[in-house]
Amino acid sequence: MLCVSEVNPLRPLAAAVVVAIGLAAGRAHAVEPFVLQDIRVEGLQRTDAGTVFAALPFRIGDTYNDDKGATALRSLFATGLFKDVRIEIEGNVVVVIVEERPVIQTVTFVGLKEFDREQLIKSLKESGIGEGLPFDKALVDRAEQEIKRQYLSRSLYGAEVVTTITPVERNRVNVTFTMTEGDAARIAEIRILGSKVFSEGTLVGLMELTTSGWLTWYTKNDRYSRAKLNADLETIRSYYLNRGYLEFNVESTQVTISPDKQEISITITVSEGQPYTVTGVRLQGDYLGKEDEFRRLVRIKPGEPYRAIDATETTKAFSDRFAVYGYAFARVDATPEIDRATGQVAITLRADPQRRVYVRRVEVAGNTRTRDEVVRREFRQFESSWYDGQKIKLSRDRVDRLGYFKDVTVDTNEVAGSPDQVDLTVNVTEKPTGNLSLGMSFSSTEKLAFAASVKQDNVFGSGNYLGVEVNTSRYSRALVLSTVDPYFTIDGVSRAIDVYYRTSRAINSLADEYQIVTPGAAVRFGVPFSEFDTVFFGIGAERTEIKGTNSIPNAYFLYRDLYGPTSNSFPLTIGWARDQRDSVIAPTTGRFQRVNLEWGAFGDVRYLRSNFQFQQYIPLTTRFTLGVNAELGIGKGLGDRPFPIFKNFYGGGLGSVRVFEQSSLGVVDPTGAYIGGAKRLNVNAELYVPVPGSGNDKSLRIFGFMDTGNVWSDGEPMRAGDLRASAGVGLSWISPVGPLKLSWGKPLRSKPTDRIQQFQFQIGTAF
Repeated sequence: MLCVSEVNPLRPLAAAVVVAIGLAAGRAHAVEPFVLQDIRVEGLQRTDAGTVFAALPFRIGDTYNDDKGATALRSLFATGLFKDVRIEIEGNVVVVIVEERPVIQTVTFVGLKEFDREQLIKSLKESGIGEGLPFDKALVDRAEQEIKRQYLSRSLYGAEVVTTITPVERNRVNVTFTMTEGDAARIAEIRILGSKVFSEGTLVGLMELTTSGWLTWYTKNDRYSRAKLNADLETIRSYYLNRGYLEFNVESTQVTISPDKQEISITITVSEGQPYTVTGVRLQGDYLGKEDEFRRLVRIKPGEPYRAIDATETTKAFSDRFAVYGYAFARVDATPEIDRATGQVAITLRADPQRRVYVRRVEVAGNTRTRDEVVRREFRQFESSWYDGQKIKLSRDRVDRLGYFKDVTVDTNEVAGSPDQVDLTVNVTEKPTGNLSLGMSFSSTEKLAFAASVKQDNVFGSGNYLGVEVNTSRYSRALVLSTVDPYFTIDGVSRAIDVYYRTSRAINSLADEYQIVTPGAAVRFGVPFSEFDTVFFGIGAERTEIKGTNSIPNAYFLYRDLYGPTSNSFPLTIGWARDQRDSVIAPTTGRFQRVNLEWGAFGDVRYLRSNFQFQQYIPLTTRFTLGVNAELGIGKGLGDRPFPIFKNFYGGGLGSVRVFEQSSLGVVDPTGAYIGGAKRLNVNAELYVPVPGSGNDKSLRIFGFMDTGNVWSDGEPMRAGDLRASAGVGLSWISPVGPLKLSWGKPLRSKPTDRIQQFQFQIGTAF
């Protein structure tokens, strides 16, 4: 962002010179004090006379002297409105003669492409350069230099900025900044000298800065940035320190630019030093008599190479453990004792818990919309209780997971005069939680679909959710009204109510003269049993009707013929979920487990529908993540009826077994429609890799996948020989216009009758 808000050092100097000249002249021609009879102001063109009179330290009837005249000159120059000010005495009348500064009429830019024009205008105006403001040549010159520096920060080393001042009538000027931006300089070469243990290519591969490649037009990582280079140097340093090279050092960095200012070369010289092996870890200091407990937290392992990250994690774990016992200000240091002759190092962990404190008060700040109670009910650290760092971190995470705030921080403030007390301040920054949108999506199977929704996650600041959604696609449509009260009871039991109207038909149906219509409603309650575990239960009521006669799949026709076109049911649901992932959108570590049972205990249909899901994300490195997903669904008809066909599971396509056409696995009706089945198994494995040149950007990732699974009908055994399998690669991108996911692969195990679709994609946009 442009910043040209520095105070002009020439303005006070000029004013001082003028005032000094005025005072010198006053001493040469001292005025005898007299009583003012009148004050006149001359030279004003735009400035209101009241502005001048307000700056004068005297009024009619006051006694005028030289000191008051000097003060008047200083005050008038301080307004910044005048280029020159003089005071003349005519008898008992003071005449103030001013010469106004020109006023800026317009500020324009020619050739501007790199910066946002509106943001640049705003920054200039904050610095005193804008329409209607007094013109100050020194400020304009300073702005010109700052704009040049901003171009340099974006690797536009050949950029030129020329300022033109054009006088216009009524003592005004037009300010024009003419930019010749040119092309950005690109990094042509990165060299690392002095590396012997690790190859130069390995170290360069750790850096975010890179030479120009096929994707750097998007990442811009081939543009030099001092901040990025410093970050890369720290990455290289950490790489060595975590492999035993305790004395690693970056000797120098040299950045050179070609004569045409289009290519940059970076040379880094390093000193690796020797590797060190940990011989032992000693604990010194006060550990509250719990040395064994703290020793179990030590990540540093004797006999292995020294790793700086282990030392950092150990000191943090110690500090967190002290905080659990109320010692908010504990100090823990890891001191290495190096023996260069043997290449060994001993680590001493020194701890000083200082004093134990308790929390006097918890305050909430920044919540302009959300009620205090919505934030406080998520807090696990209570007032007038011992300080517990673990509970405070958990409380912060719970408030952040509400999704109502852009940022959540917790400050610990000492209470003056009470060394054993602290106050906690929960600082939140509100963000819009309402969403009114029209949207569309396109997939290789569903084709074009439209959606409209009105959602409010924090209605009236109460923390409740209210939403209305309308969705359409080629094979299904839905109208859903939902509301969720996350604290239906003071104990944190949530209540969700859904009212819906859905229509659908089997995928690959020959015609659309028939449809399955399902209006219904449901209420669910969620009971938290731990910070990660929630048990759900509820009841619903729905009516399913099979409408139409032409081109209806045989399975639907026979079901309707046996049991009638209309089925009423009152399903009971119970479920359990544990979510320990670090992110819902792009997880890199953690586990998610879910079990859901739906029991049609009352009504015309009796069935049991169960679904089990397990996800595990394993960070292989800082850039590579392995994700595993397994899902099992089983449906069973109860009494003398089969499993309802309109409750079938579906498989194939994105979210299931890729490469096979969407929802094409399982039973195929004689009419060719895919009607799914009462049993489903999916097992998916994905290896996520950042796109080369994109750094560690998790919004854009390449993945390799292997999928297996199938769908079986009610009564059909789930045989391993029936499993389909596929493998391939894909791209996941959280784009500015919506999430995009595409995949390409080949079947590893298939049947001749399977519908293969090697390339599959789905994108959703909002407009």
